[in-house]
Amino acid sequence: MSRIGKQPIKIPDGVKVNIDSGVITVSGPKGELKFNIPAGINIVVDTNNSLIRIERESDKVRHKMLHGTIRSIINNMVIGVTTGFVKELELQGVGYKVELQGNKLALFIGYNHPIMVDIPDYVKVEVPSQTQIIISGIDKQKVGQYAAYIRQLKKPDVYKGKGIRYKGEQIRKKEVKTSA
Repeated sequence: MSRIGKQPIKIPDGVKVNIDSGVITVSGPKGELKFNIPAGINIVVDTNNSLIRIERESDKVRHKMLHGTIRSIINNMVIGVTTGFVKELELQGVGYKVELQGNKLALFIGYNHPIMVDIPDYVKVEVPSQTQIIISGIDKQKVGQYAAYIRQLKKPDVYKGKGIRYKGEQIRKKEVKTSA
């Protein structure tokens, strides 16, 4: 039995869970998320105790693999519609800055032109200062993927430490290469 998969998910007040023809819908104060349930996984919603239980049909390897994963995805859906998810990015480097221009981010990250990045509908982007980006949304995977996309535009340099990094991320700097 999966240690994660066997744990029930508590449904907070204000969150509605609906299962209809293999699709689970979780709606709350921040929005609504849907997920297709794979074959071999059963979801039981106990409205009396406000719990969701994930069960697998058999002990096949595929069902065992999906058991804990599906539980984590549904738990992230419940957290997303109640509190949401946030990723913070920092720009480090001389002259590195970011500006919010309508529905685009203008990143000045060492090139001779600004990098323009579209902001998708499913995330909200804030720029509190010229070197900070705050990305928030209800879908954990999409928020993380958009933050990773922005970070990969200029990954932190291991020699100087400049680039785009997650807030609080530690970069191990290398020693400068010298000739003997």
